[in-house]
Amino acid sequence: MSVAKIRLCVDQPLGPGQSVALTEAQAHYLFGVMREGVGARVLLFNGQDGEWLAEVAEAGKRKGILHCLAQTREQARPPDLWLLFAPVKKARTDMIVEKAVELGVARLLPVLTEFTNAERLRRDKAEAHVREAAEQCGGLILPEVADAAPLSRVLAGWEPARRILWADEARSGPGLAKTLAAAGGGPWAVLIGPEGGFSEVERTRLRALPFVVPVSLGPRILRAETAAIAALAVWQAHLGDWGSA
Repeated sequence: MSVAKIRLCVDQPLGPGQSVALTEAQAHYLFGVMREGVGARVLLFNGQDGEWLAEVAEAGKRKGILHCLAQTREQARPPDLWLLFAPVKKARTDMIVEKAVELGVARLLPVLTEFTNAERLRRDKAEAHVREAAEQCGGLILPEVADAAPLSRVLAGWEPARRILWADEARSGPGLAKTLAAAGGGPWAVLIGPEGGFSEVERTRLRALPFVVPVSLGPRILRAETAAIAALAVWQAHLGDWGSA
């Protein structure tokens, strides 16, 4: 079978002989922008059924039908890693979401802190960025995007079995790599604060929680998006799926 370079995330089931209808936006992209037509091969995934090679059966300006031919990859399980982050300016929040998908996060939880200073995070927009990032990076996982909630409420309902790796901007904790090298597996979450950092009240509460592990991200103060990328990458290197890639 020919190799397909275009990947599309769809909302429909995928399987042998399955017909998949494109959205208007997908049809415009595939046929109007990429100039593909009937007979073109496309890779499809939905976050549940793995990746499938499909062939265009019908092509129109606003619609299209593809038929699944064969599965190219089985569905993968993501590392059991969540990301808690305070929304920042739009472009930087978009980057956090995009890079979190590329780095294999299973769930995204926007948290509102005392110093959060950003526009309201639209869940539908974040989910669209998740899909686009997964299409581009070759991922099969579509991380769940939770509604934004106050950090205090999130912590109050937290399951203690999932430890939180708190990137402490005060750099008072041990180094991240050293901490993870000594840590065990199991479910984890990474917590990244807003541009203004955490308030003293928030810091006091975080330090009092037994499931929160404060760590330093080094001698320099990092932007929120840089801190998220750095923490997720180091976690993947020590406890994630990079070793099996």
